[in-house]
This record gives sequence, structure tokens and C-alpha cells, in this order.
Amino acid sequence: MKFTIIDRKNWHRKEYFEHYLHQQTTFSITTEMDISVLMKTLKKKNYKLYPAFIFMVTRIVNSYREFRTNFNSEGELGFWTELFPTYTVFDKETSTFSSIWSPNLRSFADFYVQYEKDIKCYNGKGVLFPKTPVPENGIPISMIPWTTFTGFNLNINNGGDFLLPIITGGKYYQTETGLFLPVSLQVHHAVCDGYHASLFMNELQELADHCAEWI
Repeated sequence: MKFTIIDRKNWHRKEYFEHYLHQQTTFSITTEMDISVLMKTLKKKNYKLYPAFIFMVTRIVNSYREFRTNFNSEGELGFWTELFPTYTVFDKETSTFSSIWSPNLRSFADFYVQYEKDIKCYNGKGVLFPKTPVPENGIPISMIPWTTFTGFNLNINNGGDFLLPIITGGKYYQTETGLFLPVSLQVHHAVCDGYHASLFMNELQELADHCAEWI
């Protein structure tokens, strides 16, 4: 997968990047996404929520360079042309989880088939990374289906060099107005601002509301 190196000296974000990288500043934002239309559409076609969530998240992060910017294994700053979804799956036997990945397929129907194959093949192996090699350009996605939340933060102590967003869903719940899914987005302020976080959340809701166009 192509990785384009950023010319840091002439980068429009140079000042922001250096400032927030030095401070190791990350931030997270959590929203309650209305999935009423999404769930109704998924149930009609006997699809599960989690792969749909993974598909939507992957589509959005691949639409913006800011979400694809990171250091590669050589320590170079740049951006990937594409990110693969790297997601967690729960092992009921051990109450642990594994992190697996699937190709970034443009069709949801095709992605769903691949997701089911990967789950069947790699879940329950008793290791953290059963599907190898793990692509360097993977976007971390997970879901905590046992509880809802109003905020979520994952702390990574790696010197502030992990710049990709981290996305986490929770347990959806029903109110008088519909079904809602808590979604948390964590980003590094060196490459993403509140504007980009807002783009992510707004487009996620748009994909859920207009899911008939891609399901």
C-alpha cells in the first residue's frame, strides 16, 4: 500500500503538528448516533450491526488524509492511500478478545461476506493477533456491546507517535425517539482538530440515516 511522505518543512500544518506532537496532545469526542433507520434496514436483510459499523467507519477515515496520517515503521511522517479495518472480536470461551483485520472492500455486501469468513477462521484462537501479518495501515475499531457510555478514552503510552484515530462503539439503547449507539472517536491533535472530529461524527450519522444507499 502506498505511503506518501509529507514534506514537514513546507507543510501547512507544520506549526500545529510540532506543537501538539511535543505536548503529546490527544482528545476524544463521544456522540450518541441515531441508528433507528440503520437497524431497521439491517434487520430486513439479516445483517449484523458490528460489520456495518466497521464498514462505515472505514469509509469515512479513508475519505480524509488527516485520518490516514501517521508515522510508518521507518519513523517517517506521511499518509497512506488507504486504511484497512482492524477490529476486535470477543472470545466467549476465555472472555478475552482477538484483533483481526479484513480488506477494505467498496461493497458492503462483499465486505460482510469477508467479515464472516474472517470471524469464522480467526475467532477463538486464544491469541491477540491471530491473522498475520497485520497491515501497518490498519485503523483500530472496537465495540463494547455490554454497556453504554457517555465518554470513552484509550490511553496509549508510546511517546505520542501513534497518530491514527481510534474508534469505539458501545451498547445501543432505546428511548422514546429511537435507537442510539454511543460512539467515541479518539484522535491525535497533531494531525486532527475539532473540525475533523466533527466531520467524522456528522458523516457517520449521514451514512446511518441513508444506509439504504449502500446496504
